[in-house]
Amino acid sequence: MELFKQFTFDSAHFLPNVHDGHKCKAIHGHTYRLVVYIDGPLDPHLGWVMDFADLKRVVDPIVKTLDHHLMNDIPGLENPTCERIAIWLWDQIKPQVPLMSKVELHETPTSGAVYMGK
Repeated sequence: MELFKQFTFDSAHFLPNVHDGHKCKAIHGHTYRLVVYIDGPLDPHLGWVMDFADLKRVVDPIVKTLDHHLMNDIPGLENPTCERIAIWLWDQIKPQVPLMSKVELHETPTSGAVYMGK
């Protein structure tokens, strides 16, 4: 069974390695939508794979470190492309949520990245 929970946060960033004149070279912000996927067996007694409240308890503090911050200032996110943010989120969440199977990060309503580990 696969389940998911969505989170949103607003953050600013800039991409220091793109060419001069690229619109993402300047500081700008996005409303990100993060979807965390859990994959595991259905507990026959409880009737779920994982309690959504337990997942929220893990992910909320991680999202809070990004919300309304300049991501370039966060260690490990000095070049915060959507792909690198997805990997960073995976690295923060996975040790605490072993059943996590992927993260899906939407930078805009039409663009994003999916990361399923290495």
